[in-house]
Amino acid sequence: MAQKAKKDRAKSNAAALSNLHIGTAVVHILFLASHFFLWPRSLVAYGLLCIPSFICEYVLESSGRPRYDRATGALKSSGEDLSAQGLTEYMFDVIWITWGSLICVVLFGNWGWLLWAIIPAYGLYLGSGLLGMGRQKMAQMQGADEPAAAAPQGNRRSRRAA
Repeated sequence: MAQKAKKDRAKSNAAALSNLHIGTAVVHILFLASHFFLWPRSLVAYGLLCIPSFICEYVLESSGRPRYDRATGALKSSGEDLSAQGLTEYMFDVIWITWGSLICVVLFGNWGWLLWAIIPAYGLYLGSGLLGMGRQKMAQMQGADEPAAAAPQGNRRSRRAA
């Protein structure tokens, strides 16, 4: 039964990576064709803002690609789960927003790169959430060291609120 789960993950990872590579190729070829044949766009911005997307795609490829034994063709490793939440999900978001930015640049000009600003803004949002959780945990840990406070004095309403 466990082997079936590995085979299913390997199949889904291979399909996801194939779709990812085809989508990347189509969007980048579309951008480069429009740059050279229709409207010139900034290749410097293209190079700088597509590097994170290429790095994320490489990391997803190297960690998620299933590996097979050359001699027997048996599955050696199904790769990491590409449908996992967290960093894997964020890497897919970086790639998809880069695709959207490229399409916006083709359609609307170099102002389309402003869409790419979503990536660092979303990263700051996620980081602030982590920072808030860390502060909350520290407050809980410091509160555990102190003895429990006595029951609050006053009427019933103020005791319920406490």
